[in-house]
Amino acid sequence: MSFCNLCPRNCNADRTKNYGFCGVGENIKIAKAALHMWEEPCISGKQGSGTIFFSGCSLGCVFCQNNILSHKRFGKEITSERLLEIFYELKEKGAHNINLVTADHYIDSLIPIIKRAKAEGFDLPFILNTSSYLKDSTILKLKGLIDIFIADFKFFSPDLSKKYASAYDYPEIAKRAIDSMFSITDPLKYENGMLKSGIVVRVLVLPGNIIDSKLIIKYLLDYYSDKICLSVMNQYTPAIETQFNELNRKLTDLE
Repeated sequence: MSFCNLCPRNCNADRTKNYGFCGVGENIKIAKAALHMWEEPCISGKQGSGTIFFSGCSLGCVFCQNNILSHKRFGKEITSERLLEIFYELKEKGAHNINLVTADHYIDSLIPIIKRAKAEGFDLPFILNTSSYLKDSTILKLKGLIDIFIADFKFFSPDLSKKYASAYDYPEIAKRAIDSMFSITDPLKYENGMLKSGIVVRVLVLPGNIIDSKLIIKYLLDYYSDKICLSVMNQYTPAIETQFNELNRKLTDLE
């Protein structure tokens, strides 16, 4: 993957030889693949979401709850064949879906694998669990491949996104990205309480920043009404100590 410009940072990195901002090369690198019981109820259900955690990240928030994966890039490189095998192994274990977590920077590599799985008759929904720091052109490649998007909307304020993720453009990028996801997915569809298509937008409430979260929620309500799922998350836990004192604590009851 030479001259990589998958994400809005436009590193132009030659990932066959070195790393861009995401910190990984051209080979797929994952940290864990397992049934995950703690996603939204319509995603995990009773049997679990077939979750695959990818290494590296193109956004790199300072407060990341999966810091060892995103910043320290813990994981193991695997082949395309091995990833395809993992899809089937998770299905055999009873997974409701295949949940690709922080896979944004591997999208070009994932597309042929997902196409092959679908061509072979693999029938679980594919989920892209994303920071939403994605180009429209990257998202449009996923039409017909990703059934459900779990999309973060992390910051409404550019100043906040610059402060916590060195990405002043994040709010506008995320708005456009979620709109592109909305344009290529089927409407919300449930079967026996499980989501089969559509978009879930996650809002992680950050300590000291509840006004920003309220602005995100208002925007989503005004723009999408009940055409998407909204997941407001109160589980923020300091994973590492940051330079920002407000992030070094859990939420208060009031928040």
